[in-house]
Amino acid sequence: MKLVSTTLLDEMTARSAASPRRRAHHNLHASPADPVQRFVVVAQSDTYIRPHRHMTKSELCTMVRGRFEVVVFDADGTITERTVVGEGTPNLAYELPSQTWHTLLALTDGAAFVEVKEGPYDPASAAEFAPWAPEEGGATAAFQGWIKTAPVGARVPSFA
Repeated sequence: MKLVSTTLLDEMTARSAASPRRRAHHNLHASPADPVQRFVVVAQSDTYIRPHRHMTKSELCTMVRGRFEVVVFDADGTITERTVVGEGTPNLAYELPSQTWHTLLALTDGAAFVEVKEGPYDPASAAEFAPWAPEEGGATAAFQGWIKTAPVGARVPSFA
């Protein structure tokens, strides 16, 4: 049996705080070839998850600690939906269909979720990153500042 315990989440929180990406992953599946990919993600509130989409697979995320905001975009980078999920909200999980542009904003340090996606994992096709969002290490602070308060209907400005 594999357990997602508070001890595991505490250890992952410490790893995420020490990580340059400000998040940590823990696989529950045995191999990238598994037909169902299952993993735990713990993030700090200053992590940057570049907007992306999964071309052929949906994703299901169940919050187990803290809160995230799921931000959904159209193909041009216009925000179409913002939803807070996790502790203190009525929303405990979300599922996004394939080809949905999205990002997650960790609203609390040590926020954690369990993600489930169809496998096998193929790094070449796992995710397509939004061309209108900065790459990791780019203008991420400016983008993060904008995305935290941009309303539904706002379009991503240029972050050169």
